[in-house]
Amino acid sequence: MKEHAPITGLSSAAAAKRLKLDGYNELPRSDKRGFWRILFEVLRQPMFALLIGGGIVYFLMGDRIEAILLLIFASLSVMITLVQETRSEKVLEALRNLASPRALVIRDGKRILIAGREVVRDDLIVISEGDRIAADSTLVWSQDLLLDESLLTGESMPVRKLAQDGSAKTPDQRAVPKPGGEDLPYIFAGTLVVRGTGQARVHATGMRSEMGKIGRALGAIETEQPRLQRQIHSFVRTFALIGALVGSLTVLLFGLLRGSWLEAILGGIAIGMSMLPEEFPLVMTVFMAMGAWRISQVRVLTRRASAIETLGATTVLCTDKTGTLTENRMTVVSLCSEGTRWDQDEKNKLSDKPREILEAALFACPREPTDPMDMAVHALWEAQGGASKASFADRTLIRAYGLRPDLFAVANILSSGGDANGTVYAKGALEAIAELCQLPPERLVKIRAQVDALAHDGVRVLGVAKATVVNAAQRHDLPETPRGFEFEYVGLIGFADPIRANVPVAVAECRSAGIRVVMITGDYPATARAIGLKAGLDSTEVLAGEEIDAMSEDSLALRIKSTSIFARIQPNQKLRIVQSLKANGEIVAMTGDGVNDAPAIKAAHIGIAMGGRGTDVAREASAIVLLDDDFGSIVTTIRLGRRIYDNLRKAIEYIIAVHIPIAGLALLPLLLGLPLMLTPIHIAFLEMVIDPACSVVFEAEKEEDDVMQRPPRDPASPLLLPKRILWAILQGLIVLAILAGVLISASRMGMPEADLRALVFTSLVLMNIGLILINRSFKASLFRAFLRPNRSLWILLGSVIVLLATAVFWRPAQLLFHFGRLHWDDLAVSAVAGFLSLLLLVAIKSLWFRVGGRDNKAKLPRRT
Repeated sequence: MKEHAPITGLSSAAAAKRLKLDGYNELPRSDKRGFWRILFEVLRQPMFALLIGGGIVYFLMGDRIEAILLLIFASLSVMITLVQETRSEKVLEALRNLASPRALVIRDGKRILIAGREVVRDDLIVISEGDRIAADSTLVWSQDLLLDESLLTGESMPVRKLAQDGSAKTPDQRAVPKPGGEDLPYIFAGTLVVRGTGQARVHATGMRSEMGKIGRALGAIETEQPRLQRQIHSFVRTFALIGALVGSLTVLLFGLLRGSWLEAILGGIAIGMSMLPEEFPLVMTVFMAMGAWRISQVRVLTRRASAIETLGATTVLCTDKTGTLTENRMTVVSLCSEGTRWDQDEKNKLSDKPREILEAALFACPREPTDPMDMAVHALWEAQGGASKASFADRTLIRAYGLRPDLFAVANILSSGGDANGTVYAKGALEAIAELCQLPPERLVKIRAQVDALAHDGVRVLGVAKATVVNAAQRHDLPETPRGFEFEYVGLIGFADPIRANVPVAVAECRSAGIRVVMITGDYPATARAIGLKAGLDSTEVLAGEEIDAMSEDSLALRIKSTSIFARIQPNQKLRIVQSLKANGEIVAMTGDGVNDAPAIKAAHIGIAMGGRGTDVAREASAIVLLDDDFGSIVTTIRLGRRIYDNLRKAIEYIIAVHIPIAGLALLPLLLGLPLMLTPIHIAFLEMVIDPACSVVFEAEKEEDDVMQRPPRDPASPLLLPKRILWAILQGLIVLAILAGVLISASRMGMPEADLRALVFTSLVLMNIGLILINRSFKASLFRAFLRPNRSLWILLGSVIVLLATAVFWRPAQLLFHFGRLHWDDLAVSAVAGFLSLLLLVAIKSLWFRVGGRDNKAKLPRRT
């Protein structure tokens, strides 16, 4: 005898205790950067080595206070980098957790969706097509379940999985497996559900699973984009090489001409520090991590940071309809037979024929619905006085047939009471139901007219059919597909799914940004056209899947230029659409949610998976996951992607600009025969300003006003366009020229060395503030730039002013920095120099970019 019991899961309290005892259901990640690893990487940086080297030289020269101060600055530099990189790593860790496979578990008697890493032993997991199994489990019941175990076995063919007794049982009929049984059907972590559904009890997680035993990891989020890395590394190599050459030449010339080799080494270190762009790697790490975090705040998960860059280049956005353009909040609005019709606004009870249609649709649904259309059918049945659970209670599910690529219909075989015969109920696309029922052409024409009438109002229509199965419970030769039954046509059921309120505005915003929105759906063409009109798509011309199959690649590529709505599309046709768009030179973003959508998602430049209803396979093939399946979130993500890329460019321009006057001021006194103005201590102080400015401040900058009015960026364009590089260099040269004027004029007036150093350094810091302000926006005026909200900026500038005042006016600090007394008229000179450089840069900026037009020029794809 087999023991029978209702399906129950763990309680939340028991799951929490088990999680604390066993740990998370995950494997160790070799790419995880802990505190000590980050610290080791920071200590290996050349800037830290130069600071330590400068401290040693100061000790040798007998300047112990300066040496200690430089070591303190070195420690502060390490702390700043540690804080920023640790923060970035925590953000990436949170994103990895979001990106992990999910699991639908039963806890406290309710189904809840959790991260796969939170699954514990004895959890009862619900599995369905497209899921990746979260943990090693024992199958307790199944329906038509096929698993791909190639990740573990290397065997490409899917494996059929049955419940303990080999039969397909409903949840409340299944036998509870006995622990330790030798014939229990096991399913393993990492394997993929190709077809069917089931429930399983977890028996091993994490390192105790088969996946853990053989040490195979499932992968992780990329933290940086290779193409950007190459460009950044190229910048770093170029700057580092120039810095090394100039620093070495400085040491040699200073030592030979002035005879003081220790001072020569100190000067060489100062120049090396001034020219080393150590901020570049920091900026990349912070921007990519914080960018992904900002995008996650609008309920969008960035699984691959490469998407952040590609977002700004997107020219075509392919989206499905249900749940993305619409609210995925289905209601049954119509029931039609060939002679009668019921509409939702009718208050009367259903007559016999509409009720028969609804009943057939109900029994074609799962007993516990999760799909919005199935839930709508259950809801109407209960609203009409039926009880869906009671209706299913006296029926036994013999077999369920899932949706197949070659047949857009589902079916259930049910038997009731002691009746040996059963009934198979089917619902699906009209074409599929017509095929199952073998409808004659003249009858099908009349039914299509009913479908067209409903579809023109945006109603989604499914056909319903049923057939009798003789000796259903005893038969072991049931057909593999519903095509093996003789179906009788029952009628049509119509669903309404309101369009999301933000969709027309979001589509219009895409249009202004040069992005064409394309809707790809499995719906009837007339329904798709009605939704396209409401959404405001560029074109309402509809191309159906059967027409695509009849087209050559060239014909499709031509037709696709003027078509924005694709209906009755199968997964392989989605892939052809994406490939044709790419062949036309478009940069394609593609949404999808099913197992069969994965090829199209992967083929697109940016794959976007649905986080709410999407499968784990679609998520793994994607670069972006919409956690709330909202089309508006895609548009917001594109906006954020453009903002992130803009701000990264601003930060790089600022880094280039600010290093020129620092390097020039370190080198200029050597060429003019003047004392060193900048030593490693001064440059270390400046780095305390530059590091947070280029990473935190610019990363937090608000988007440009025209961010969604520009055409898409050319994906082949470099991070910095030649004109932007020239502008950054020009900024640095202008600041250096004014600083050189202050230095030469003051030295000729006989200003003492210490006073001169204080004057020049103060001027440099104030001009650095000007460089930050001028680079906050590509085009905004100085006044508007001041009004742009950025709390990090004002915190930084306030801190800089306080520290500068301390260094200039506090006697102990003056001694440490080798500053003399800075009088108020000297301070006025520095302020005027800083203000003059700012005004000059503002004037040149407005002329520079007025002549050249928009910075982000890109040629829009031709629309025909």
